Formats: sequence, C-alpha cells, structure tokens
Amino acid sequence: MSRKLVKKRGKKVGAAPGTLVHVGDKSEAAAHIRVIAYDQEHFQDQRLAEPAACPPFKTGPRISWINVDGVHEVAKVEALGGCLGLHPLVMEDILNTDQRPKIEDYDDYLYIVIKMLRYEEQRHEIRAEQVSLVLGRHFVLSFQEHPGDVFEGVRERLRHGRRIRFLGTDYLAYALLDAVVDNYFSLLENIGDQVEKLEEELIANPSPDTLARIHHFKREMLLLRKSVWPLREVLGSLTREEHALISAETRLFLRDVHDHCIHVLDTVETLRDLLAGMLDIYLSSVSNRMNEIMKVLTIMATIFIPLTFIAGVYGMNFTHMPELNWRYGYAGAWLVMIAVAFGLLLFFRRKKWL
Repeated sequence: MSRKLVKKRGKKVGAAPGTLVHVGDKSEAAAHIRVIAYDQEHFQDQRLAEPAACPPFKTGPRISWINVDGVHEVAKVEALGGCLGLHPLVMEDILNTDQRPKIEDYDDYLYIVIKMLRYEEQRHEIRAEQVSLVLGRHFVLSFQEHPGDVFEGVRERLRHGRRIRFLGTDYLAYALLDAVVDNYFSLLENIGDQVEKLEEELIANPSPDTLARIHHFKREMLLLRKSVWPLREVLGSLTREEHALISAETRLFLRDVHDHCIHVLDTVETLRDLLAGMLDIYLSSVSNRMNEIMKVLTIMATIFIPLTFIAGVYGMNFTHMPELNWRYGYAGAWLVMIAVAFGLLLFFRRKKWL
C-alpha cells in the first residue's frame, strides 16, 4: 500500500472549531502516559493509568515531562487536556496529525508542532509522525502518534543528572527539538548513501527499476521538505521573538538548532537537485541507447538495400537475360553483392558512423 501524503479529513468537514476528532493513522497499541519528574536532586520515571493523575505535575515544584504515546484515543487526550487547562483548539490540533509545523503562544504555555521522521529499512521509505509539544512553566507535554521515538538520549541525560536537570522547561523543550533535528541528519545520511549507489547504477546500467527508484526518492525528498521547511520558521520565531517561557540563554541553544535545520534543508535541496539531474540523465541514456539501436538497424537496412535490388533484378525470370546463361553468373552475383556490402561498411567506417 502506498503512503498517502495528505490524510483524509472527511470527519472534520463542517464541524465546529474545537471539535475533537482524530485525523490520521490509528495506532494498534493502546495510548499510555509516561511522566518524568525531576529536579537537581531527584528523578522519578513512572507510567500513569489515567489522565486524572496529571494535575499535580502541572504546578511543580519539580519539572515534569509528560509524554503521551498514541493520540487516537480521543477521550484520553480530552481528559488530559482538561486536567492541564489546554485550549480546545490546541486539543483539536493535537488530534489532527496532518498539521504543518508551527508555534502558537497561549500566554500560559506555548504550543509547538513538529514532524519526527524515521527511516523504515524494510519498506525503504520515510515515516513521518507528528509530535505536539506544550511548553508550560513547570511542565512539558508531548504527544506522539505511535510508540517509539528519538528521545531516548534526552531520557538518558535526565536519568544521569547532567546539565539538563539544572535548567528549566524551556531547555527540556530545546533538547526535544534538538533530538528531532539531529535525527534528520542520520536520515539524510542513509538516503544520501542510497542515492549515490543509485547514481552509479544509473551510469553503469540504467533500467526501468532505476527510474522507479528515482521517482521513489523524489517523493521522499518532497516529504522531507514538507516537514523541514516550516520547522525553520518555527525555530526562527523561537530565536527572534521574546517569549516569557523561554530564557535568553535557551534562545542561544535554539539558534544552534535553527542553524542545523537550515543545514538539513540545504542538504534536502541538494538531493532534490541531484535526483532531478539523475532523471534527466536516465532519459538521455534511454534516448542515446535507442539512437544507437536505430543507427545499427539503419546501417543494416542500408547495406541490404542494394543487395535486395540485385537479388530482385535477377529474380525476375525474363527469357532474354544474358547473365542467366553465364556459367559463372551465380558466383559473379555473389561477388558483386559481397563487394557492395564491404564497400558500404568501409564507407560507414570512414565516416565514423561505425
């Protein structure tokens, strides 16, 4: 089944603003909530059975990272959003997994949408997953579509009491954004290696399968660009504009992530140009191969035209044809045809058509 670039929104058509309807792929696993609460001295990692247990983590005193795997359970997302005081439009955007990366300021918290990308080795394609971040003064709330993410490095840093535990929620949000963007580099490295192999194959022996793979990677680059381009605007807004929840020190780190995002986007554009050039090379190679085949066939046809004429003349069987009565007429006809064929071959060779 081919992956859809645009998700169906049929259930959303005509609905009132703030209507909570899940849009996207439904996860087979049940949604679950994981909370990491920490300060400089303490670290706590636990799973919550119900959203009703989350309100104590909203006000501190420890910093809390509340992560939700699975947004297909609308009731659970609605209950969690109600406990933490999220606006209905925010909950609507969380459930709609076809959002464009963006940032919205709700005074008490910031709502950020990003795309987490992972490469599926078996299917040789990129899987895009929407991650919604809610940055509050004492908590960071993250929503993912499916279990599994690229945040394990952040959890390890929190677990071992590194610098991240001495800073605020804005630095935790930066760490999550940085993990997503850094994963883009690994993704591009993998795709870049495959594109290089595809280029070598294109030069050596292009085939219809090569064309199909070129179109496949062009589609993957389109998905990458769709995810990274608006993220650059989000990070630019975080670094340029002053937000009450983001300190000046954290903005410096966010500026570094912004630079990485621009680097990723430049790499994506380079690969897109390379694939577009490879498509032109493939079409030129196919055209040149066809021209070579047509040249060989044309030369063969040109050689046989005079031979066919000679054979046709002496195959007319008229009574008064002196050559028919010659003793060596048959051999002579063969000699003439061989001479004509070799003469034409020498002529084509001299003209460098062969």
